[in-house]
Amino acid sequence: MYRRLHISRTPRLIVAACALAGLFCPLDLLIGQERIDGEKTSDETSAAHEAFFETVIRPALIEHCLDCHSPETEISGGLRLDTKQGWQAGGDSGIAIVPGTSDNGTLMAALRYEDANLQMPPDGKLPDSLINAFSKWIADGAYDPREARGDSEKPKSSSGLSVEQAQQHWAYRPIETPEIPSGSGAASPIDRFLNQRLHELGLAATSVADHPTLVRRLSFDLTGLPPTPRLANDLQASETAADTSGDAGHEQTEYDAAAYEMLVDKLLASPRFGETFARHWMDVARYAESITLRGFVFPEAWRYRDYLVEAFNTDRPFDQMIREQIAGDLLESDDLHQRQLQHVATTFLMMGNSNLEQQDKTQLEMDVIDEQLDTIGRAFLGQTIGCARCHDHKFDPIPTRDYYALAGIFRSSTALTHANLSRWIEKPLPVSDSMQRHYDSITQTLASVNAELASLKKSASIELTKESRIIPLAELEGIVVDSGAAKLVGEWMHSTSVGRLIGDGYIHDSNEHKGMKTATFEPPKLPAGKYQVRLAYTAGTNRASNAVVRVFSANEETVVRVNQRKVPPEEGVWVSLGEYEFERNGQAFVIVSNEDSNGYVIVDAVQFLPLAEKQNRSLPATALQQEIAGQNDEQREKQRQAAENAKIIADLEVERKSLVQQLAERPRYMTLQENPTPTDTMIHIRGDVHNLGDRVPRGFLTALPHGDSFPIDADASGRLELADWLASPENPLTARVYANRIWAALMGQGIVHSMNNFGTKGDRPTHPELLDWLAHELIQNNWSTKHLVRTIVMSDAYRRRITLDDAGRNQRQQKVDPKNETYWRGHSRRLSVESLRDAMLQISGELDLSQGGSLIRRGTNADYNYHIDSPRRSLYHPVFRNALPDLFEAFDFADASVSVGQRTRSTVATQALVLMNHPWIIARANAAAANFREQSSLSSPDSPSDADSPSDTELVDRIYRHCFYRLPSDAERATCLAFLEQPAEPGEPDRLAVLIHSLFASLDFRYLP
Repeated sequence: MYRRLHISRTPRLIVAACALAGLFCPLDLLIGQERIDGEKTSDETSAAHEAFFETVIRPALIEHCLDCHSPETEISGGLRLDTKQGWQAGGDSGIAIVPGTSDNGTLMAALRYEDANLQMPPDGKLPDSLINAFSKWIADGAYDPREARGDSEKPKSSSGLSVEQAQQHWAYRPIETPEIPSGSGAASPIDRFLNQRLHELGLAATSVADHPTLVRRLSFDLTGLPPTPRLANDLQASETAADTSGDAGHEQTEYDAAAYEMLVDKLLASPRFGETFARHWMDVARYAESITLRGFVFPEAWRYRDYLVEAFNTDRPFDQMIREQIAGDLLESDDLHQRQLQHVATTFLMMGNSNLEQQDKTQLEMDVIDEQLDTIGRAFLGQTIGCARCHDHKFDPIPTRDYYALAGIFRSSTALTHANLSRWIEKPLPVSDSMQRHYDSITQTLASVNAELASLKKSASIELTKESRIIPLAELEGIVVDSGAAKLVGEWMHSTSVGRLIGDGYIHDSNEHKGMKTATFEPPKLPAGKYQVRLAYTAGTNRASNAVVRVFSANEETVVRVNQRKVPPEEGVWVSLGEYEFERNGQAFVIVSNEDSNGYVIVDAVQFLPLAEKQNRSLPATALQQEIAGQNDEQREKQRQAAENAKIIADLEVERKSLVQQLAERPRYMTLQENPTPTDTMIHIRGDVHNLGDRVPRGFLTALPHGDSFPIDADASGRLELADWLASPENPLTARVYANRIWAALMGQGIVHSMNNFGTKGDRPTHPELLDWLAHELIQNNWSTKHLVRTIVMSDAYRRRITLDDAGRNQRQQKVDPKNETYWRGHSRRLSVESLRDAMLQISGELDLSQGGSLIRRGTNADYNYHIDSPRRSLYHPVFRNALPDLFEAFDFADASVSVGQRTRSTVATQALVLMNHPWIIARANAAAANFREQSSLSSPDSPSDADSPSDTELVDRIYRHCFYRLPSDAERATCLAFLEQPAEPGEPDRLAVLIHSLFASLDFRYLP
């Protein structure tokens, strides 16, 4: 996971510097000890295990196992898999599952087909992805909530809560306007709600934190960055004026309400605000710029990120953002920029981590829809809709009919274009009328050129194939591997009977023993570079229309299917297999197989053409001249005409390439395509796409009665109506879920802790009246994110100190409310990994605040081993599912394959070690040292240092202001200066850089007080 880190004297110096400065003890650093609230709670772990079981394991058991392993059908092999007690008891073959290890037990052995006599399911091995899911489930402890029931008992209802009973659950009740408590003396309604609960429990709230603490807290929460140097200078001036004790580090600037309010408004207006809140939503939207499969890159995904940044900066109403993300391509606007934003917003639907190699395209399409519904349910409604794909939801009022009513809406749109390898859809972005006319003209010209090319090539192919001719290898450019040099598996027949042949003829599979024959073409010592790979074959009506050809290049295997019933399109001999990059000593070969072929598979030769040295691919002039000699006038005329056609074709190819490049410059975006004819979907019994039940009209969750207000027309997909239903103020879930997200982003935890689950298995709100008040406030203020943020940060609850003045009382309250669910104190929070990285860049003077655009290098097709080192904000770095940076992996970056309501907050020793040893962090400390020296006019790191020197003192003070937004105490200042003053050993790292590095690695740096 992490690069090999060189352990040198630097970590020891860091520990020494930190210990001298009193920042933390060395033991805390080495074991990764974190502050209170830093640990991942058992509730969070249990929720993750439950979600994995309900969305992956339970459906798989129902679909593949319970027909043979439940008392309702049979108990094959004495093994029951319908309950936890069933698999715990095991079967005739022994123990089925050993929680904690997937290497023992009969279940995994059967799924992996390790024993020829024990294979499950018997009708075919499960996909590797599902087998790996079972392995993960068992390794994580085999969480299973299913309880056994006696044979005499009636089966329990398949749904934990019926639609009729939905209003019994708090989340389904209409949002009410609660009465604001009175008599607490607080101005903010938020404080009045919270103080009422505190009073009931006999708890005292901490006082408002000092001004520097609040400035740092507010700056990170609203902009993701530490206070700017200008704010630090303002702080220095105010502290100097207030300092009468001679110890500026202990002089706390009092809370200034007016200054604080001005700062709130300033930060809300900052362009950094939109970047910060866009990143919050990107976790929920499972934002990524690649998929795990082969590392395919989404080149246009960045437009959705930029849409979010602009939306939050301009305070776009969140209900409008919902409509745009679900159905923006169906909305209308006279403003071009707004139309562009609306279209780009639909990329939200397309970022799932799909298996595009799935050959059952019906299954693939349903998997994509399932992922879309699951994300929509969690993101906007806090509902696990995906659990109802195979059966009525076990806990929430979501019957299977509701699932397929929603699925029909997305079944009426097209999300992928299908081939052997399916692909996501990219469409041209709306442009001005003049630019549209320009692109239309290019498109028409390109269509004309393509038609002419097709006609000329067809004519040329007919002429070329009228007579047989053997083309010597010496006449061909590039590197050609003839069929005689191929490595053959199985019996192939040699032939020279038909058409224009390469070398010594061709081979075929005799149309026998399908799947048992391969021919491998491997060029000897292929120089590194980019090549076009072409296959030669002779066409015929008895040939295979689906011959499988695999090209193995630098980093990938590409499968191409060739229709050998058609004349090869290039010179009547060759068909292009594509362009590929080959590396020195890397894999470079082509395998032709007769697997699943429906006719004779023909192989003549494989050609590797270097793209850097492309030449006219007609036969060499000398060869043509030799053929022409002795021919009659009619033949010479045909040859002359063929040469002219070849020249025309070459010119048209150049023109075509230019036109294609011009069209490629038009901006595009990821989206889905509305189908001309919408359709309802049938229920898939037990989730099986090939086992269909009743047809279900398109619609919404019936547990929410306001759905009747949004009827779906017969000729509409229902996507626009779904967007309106989700964004309706009558929807009791949407506003509650979003208000809870904003609260959690600022307060460290949600009023409902399970951010993505407001169902019966989710957490109940700690303050239900406050949550309803926040949701109502959001709706009444035009769904304004900035209004709700401002309301929260202006409350005393947000501004509270971490601890009470009375340490003993603090301990007593900690016992009563250890999780701070009453918000009696400030909530200590670790900075996100993006804020950690960006803060280091800002302090080193390297941060580039440019906005927007893509940082993916042009021509990048796969994300494997991708590395980028840009000083741009972390938000703008590509989120590659196969290539996350080390720092992101260490500090709990969100899993980009699922909707994440709140990131995990783990505490592991690796985090401290990464902060101490990672080369990137060491480089930032060195850059920061140089930056501070330049500002302080300090001559060089080797200059003798005087502890009483004003320049040294000023330097340490400035570093503290930038890192912690406070001055050091007298003791901290003295020890830092003493550390810098110590004589350096030969080859020792720069002590100023080491001191800064120690601050970067400290708890004070990575936590908000």
